[in-house]
Amino acid sequence: MADAVLELEGLTKRYPKLVALDGVSLRIEAGEIFALLGPNGAGKTTLIGAVCGLVKPTSGLIRLFGAAETGSTVAARYQLGLVPQEINFDPFFTVRECLRIQQGYYGRQPDEARIDEVLGALKLAEKADAPTRALSGGMKRRLLVAKALVHRPRLVFLDEPTAGVDVELRRDLWQYVRKLRAEGTTIVLTTHYLEEAEELADRVGVIDHGKLLLVEPKAALLSRLGERRLTVRLSSALAELPEGARLEGAVLEDGGTRVVYRERRGEKSSAEVLGALYAAKLPIAEVETASSSLEEVMMRVLREGGAAR
Repeated sequence: MADAVLELEGLTKRYPKLVALDGVSLRIEAGEIFALLGPNGAGKTTLIGAVCGLVKPTSGLIRLFGAAETGSTVAARYQLGLVPQEINFDPFFTVRECLRIQQGYYGRQPDEARIDEVLGALKLAEKADAPTRALSGGMKRRLLVAKALVHRPRLVFLDEPTAGVDVELRRDLWQYVRKLRAEGTTIVLTTHYLEEAEELADRVGVIDHGKLLLVEPKAALLSRLGERRLTVRLSSALAELPEGARLEGAVLEDGGTRVVYRERRGEKSSAEVLGALYAAKLPIAEVETASSSLEEVMMRVLREGGAAR
């Protein structure tokens, strides 16, 4: 098992009228990309804030890089990077000045080579000497990412990093996140663009109402809770399926012009069902198969709650 860069034990945050985190226990492994998913208000940003020292937990333990929640975590937090949801830099500094100051905040000596590397990777090099107030919305999001990375953190939190940005930035960031992971950086990602999590994550956690519902490798989760859909379009409509094609889970849709079968673990495979449909001599015009997306699986987890574990 890889070393843990972050361990949470029973992490709880209570407000007078709200339990934002409810006994969350979680282990993040070194070098992984972990996607923390859930609806608005689920507790994702509160969890990140607690780890980064922005929110004081009511109870529970936070262990960063093996250091428990004591004075020693001040040094540990120098190894964190955070891309927050809000724009949070001084509008009167240039982009380069902003990154120099960020390095200083984290106890680093000025490192122009690192600044140039991050600016280049995020396509900000041409804006290096521009005041931050002159940046477009997309460029400001790029600068937030650059700030989080310029001090070479070991653990980076990306809290909705591509909210409201264009496809180009999203793809650029995906590419750079993969590069960071290859270099050994650990990434924790929250996003409402679940295709990002499906594309990037090694493991997935789903949180709702402050409770962590599950944590599982992405591939295993999709296999366990996802389904494979077989859609067979017919060249002529049927009133009902003939005897040999009446298989459990196979249904007629669209006025009898489509047969749809949703395969789950332990049930007949789509190939078996398709074979039965051909054997029954159905007027098959087109066949299509598809698998559940991570979004569909997450919605099932949220519906079923702890029963989906």
